Amino acid sequence: MLMASQQGALRDRLMSGVDAIKETLAAQCDVEDQQGYLTRASSDALYETGILHMKAPAVLGGGEADLLTQYEVIEAVSRINPAAGWCTMVGATSLGIPGAFLPDEGVAQMFADGKLPRGAILIMPSGRAVPVEGGFQLSGRWAFASGVQHAEWISVHALVESAAGDPPALHMLTFPAHQARLHDNWQVLGLRGTGSCDISVEEIFVPASLAWNVETQEPRRGGALYRLGIPAFVANEHAAFATGVARRALDLLTGIAINKRRGYGPGAVSLADRPAIQRLIGHSELRLRAARDLALAINREAMDVVEEGGTPDARLALQTRASAVYCTEVAEGIISQAFRYAGAAAIYEQSAMQRCLRDINVAAQHLAVSEVSYELLGKTYLGFEDVMPMG
Repeated sequence: MLMASQQGALRDRLMSGVDAIKETLAAQCDVEDQQGYLTRASSDALYETGILHMKAPAVLGGGEADLLTQYEVIEAVSRINPAAGWCTMVGATSLGIPGAFLPDEGVAQMFADGKLPRGAILIMPSGRAVPVEGGFQLSGRWAFASGVQHAEWISVHALVESAAGDPPALHMLTFPAHQARLHDNWQVLGLRGTGSCDISVEEIFVPASLAWNVETQEPRRGGALYRLGIPAFVANEHAAFATGVARRALDLLTGIAINKRRGYGPGAVSLADRPAIQRLIGHSELRLRAARDLALAINREAMDVVEEGGTPDARLALQTRASAVYCTEVAEGIISQAFRYAGAAAIYEQSAMQRCLRDINVAAQHLAVSEVSYELLGKTYLGFEDVMPMG
């Protein structure tokens, strides 16, 4: 794990990178929303600044950024371009997980010649793999392959059948992206620019060097970050996305309120003069700050645990997940109210405010931010045992 001074320098470099590409990312929003996937310009900008590498192990040339640094970067990108923010969190994780867990031979293939590739990752185990000589035969179809249009490698969860009749074991398998079929089914309400279509493969061979047992394998490289486990390794991403999009909506509403006048004739007043708008902005600023500070505090606690050599227990893991749920709920409320007060101009598809509304509502459907997290967290306080954080 990087030292505190190194993390600070990494954070400054990544945030400077966000600032350097903000005009490029902002300029892609409309076309990405229309075409249904991230443009190459956005993908290149995120790749060339090292933003997509921030979760990969430092030994492979990645950033190995802590959860708080990741949060700030994803939040900042999402504030500029929500689709790019979403693809940032998925793309970074798609390098971080295999980078830490793949066998050395597999790393030599995926990260050939010391180059960090572009990746995609699918967490739901909707595929099945059969052990064969030297590896596995993999088939399946997976939903929500965000950013896959620019991926060079894909990692998927699949259940591996046991010859002994034991329950199937959860594995992650990694393979070149050209082996997958992309399905043109990403016609959705929001997050249109993420290109989160289905992918499928049929009886492809995946060598054992490009797979591992998720239930038993410890990280093979990298530091404390890779002991977080799921959901703590990814929950911060969803919280950061939500607060970033909410911040964008508040920025938009503030600009509209200052510059727009409502009413007929010479007596029309600016929206900024309305007490309802004043209250909404003031209240929303506090709600957003409280949700953001909660998520950062919990993720700092998770980092403290792994940096001291431990792993988050079920309660702390669920706190990271539940804080992402809470940030998403707060963001939904803020953005819905901002849309309401933005007026008729917000109803058009090219409206950035409408895009915020659509994107946060689709993001809220993700399993990681299901409100079941609250129930599971509550069970840890009520004395239930063996609570599964991703249950």
